Amino acid sequence: MNVESISYIIDTLYAIFAMTLIIFMVPGFAMLEAGIVRTKNVTAVLTINTLIYAVASLSFLLFGYSLAFGDLGSDSMSKYAAFLFQMAFVGKVVNIMSGGVSERAKVIPLVLFTVIMASILYPLVVNITWGSNFLEGTILELSMYDLAGSTVIHSTGGWALLAAILIIGARKGRYPKEGGIRVIPASNIPLVTLGAFLLWIGWFGFNGGSVGSIASKENADLVALTIMNTNTAGLCGAIVVAIIMQIMYKKLDLTMILNGALGGLVAVTAGPDLYDIYTPILIGSIGGILVVIGVSVFDKLKIDDPVGALSVHLVNGIWGTIAVGLFASNGEDITILGQLKGIIVVAIFAFISSYIILFIINKIMPLRAGNDEEMQGLDVEECGIEAYPEFKRAF
Repeated sequence: MNVESISYIIDTLYAIFAMTLIIFMVPGFAMLEAGIVRTKNVTAVLTINTLIYAVASLSFLLFGYSLAFGDLGSDSMSKYAAFLFQMAFVGKVVNIMSGGVSERAKVIPLVLFTVIMASILYPLVVNITWGSNFLEGTILELSMYDLAGSTVIHSTGGWALLAAILIIGARKGRYPKEGGIRVIPASNIPLVTLGAFLLWIGWFGFNGGSVGSIASKENADLVALTIMNTNTAGLCGAIVVAIIMQIMYKKLDLTMILNGALGGLVAVTAGPDLYDIYTPILIGSIGGILVVIGVSVFDKLKIDDPVGALSVHLVNGIWGTIAVGLFASNGEDITILGQLKGIIVVAIFAFISSYIILFIINKIMPLRAGNDEEMQGLDVEECGIEAYPEFKRAF
């Protein structure tokens, strides 16, 4: 067996391993969201997450992958491994959106949007960034560097979420008419914690696998550096938010600390392979600060996001992409203007296209559950199964 064959086998195995880590993010999103929402909506959240993985993956297999990558192939690994790795990403875009509309969005309309997002919208974003690039040679051609998707995945999902929230509105009672903000506590903090750590673990495959090859000494070092920098940013996001919570409220809010970690992870995703081992400390710390600011700002704007996805994914997706232009250290042809152009083009396309599709779906089949359904909880009407039936009173 020659060296080329050995490299092919190693890279194929690594892509499948990275894909498997990314799939751990499916239960990660599911557990985090199930813990954040009230018990009457847990089954609905879990059903949405299950169907997103199934529907998005099949839609990407049948339509999305060819739209994104065209005839581009991979000579360094099995084409099936290359597909599986890319397929692992697609559901995450919709997961970002589904969590932010929890407790009032119906299952079937979200599944319909998943089909369109995975078949058309997300693949078009991939096409102009990582893929075959139909904008090549035009004034809109992008030069943005985004290793694993701070913009391509996280901001795209964030813009879709913002469009959805603007259409369906806030949960009942979240922003009372007399003013203020009603706190709706999480139902299961252990599940939130488990979900956040599953996401964190999945990020090692998310970013590490995006390096593309591990079959040489140089690439093995680069993969290890990428995973190390990814972890560092998550650590610092969590620590900074813990400090802020203690200073501001004299309370260590675990849900905010976990979101701080996730914010740091999103922020470093655009360029963990380009940084030295210290830069992610700054990037992740700023990511944590942005989570705290973002949650407050969105609440003041009465944009109801139960899981804080806009602050974690949209805001930090933007920050992380800009950070590459500020801190990239390996001589890549990267500029702030190039990064900003990519952010803006993806933002305009992702928000407008998502809004139009969601608006049309909402006219055909309302996205939002009725008042009685929302008060009772979506588990009964949408799924017919309650996650915690023993909690109901017997009379």
